[in-house]
Amino acid sequence: QVQLVESGGGLVQPGGSLRLSCAASQSISSSTMGWYRQAPGKQRELVARIISSVSTNYADSVKGRFTISRDNAANTVYLQMNSVKHEDTAVYFCNAHYALVDYWGQGTQVTVFS
Repeated sequence: QVQLVESGGGLVQPGGSLRLSCAASQSISSSTMGWYRQAPGKQRELVARIISSVSTNYADSVKGRFTISRDNAANTVYLQMNSVKHEDTAVYFCNAHYALVDYWGQGTQVTVFS
């Protein structure tokens, strides 16, 4: 059982930056890690995924603005959010996919306001 704890969410103005962190309770070196988000009234969607240190995927809506990275030694995954927009407002969830099982964190709220 992998436990994931997100942090770093909050209020940010358009064009600003935030860095989300996801701390895992055990090694994530063999896991595909991802960040998802869910806005009110919408389905949860993939934001970014990192398979290895050099293999990443991004939603088209965040390409060039968000960067996912991982520190396997620290069992932590990050999402650097730059040039945020109002439409980035959502609850952001960390995901670990390991041995055909998905594990989720409790989510962290990101609100972009002006």
